[in-house]
Amino acid sequence: MARTLSMAGKVVLITGGTGGIGKATAIGLSAMGARVGITGRDLVRAEQAAADIRSASANSAVDAFAADMTSQAEVRRLAVSVLDAYPRLDVLVNNVGGFWAHRHATADGLERTFALNHLAPFLLTNLLLDRLKASAPARVVTVSSGAQSMGRIDFDDLQGARSYSGQRAYNQSKLANVMFSNELARRLDGTGVTANSLHPGVVRSNFGAEDQARWFAVMSRVILPFLKTPAQGAQTSIYLASSPEVDGVTGQFFANRKSKRPNTIAFDTEMTAELWNVTAALVGVTPVTPVTQPGGVT
Repeated sequence: MARTLSMAGKVVLITGGTGGIGKATAIGLSAMGARVGITGRDLVRAEQAAADIRSASANSAVDAFAADMTSQAEVRRLAVSVLDAYPRLDVLVNNVGGFWAHRHATADGLERTFALNHLAPFLLTNLLLDRLKASAPARVVTVSSGAQSMGRIDFDDLQGARSYSGQRAYNQSKLANVMFSNELARRLDGTGVTANSLHPGVVRSNFGAEDQARWFAVMSRVILPFLKTPAQGAQTSIYLASSPEVDGVTGQFFANRKSKRPNTIAFDTEMTAELWNVTAALVGVTPVTPVTQPGGVT
């Protein structure tokens, strides 16, 4: 059976593409003919993953970029490298994420879960936004989690400095992903760039292995046979990045390739705007101004 090269001529950047869902997403989109860039903290590992993706997809157009995305300086350096490498960018998949049972500070002095899961995709997306607009129609796909449904945004303690729980921090960051995506969709209305978020399902991976809660390690072994494979978990990311069925669809949350209703907080435009502005201040970017529609409605 001939391969479907529906992404031929398209350029895709996937963060966290050295393993798990990100690598499986890269294989799927590369097999469709896309030029795919992946990011990883270590260049040697990223290059090896890129070689694996080339082999699995029979597509040589796979590039590796190195960046520790908990560092804002490295995210900025990554954006420069991507802009230098790609005259166009059709899809950005914000896939990288992590879980830490205990509070860790980044090089910027920020809580690591919030920094990697929310601040990094926010900053990278904003730095690449002009290229995405120039390549329109283009798509921003942000990988959230079912944990977003339990999330709450604590504007008084976003960094968990006063009280930290690994699960609470993760839930908050995954809700922030959906809020960011919805607010991005609103601000990009009319530009030809869409923004959607998704829950990939619970997937077999090394997720959270750096600093795992003891109960999580035990439960992971018990439920392992029932979890999705990375390839299964990547299906919604691949769908949102490539399918003509979602042309023009924006500001939605998906699971199993279907639109689902996320946490109701994600629809509170005052809260999503506040989170946007607070985040922009934390990463030092100028907020994107929402497109004003006739009659003054945004």
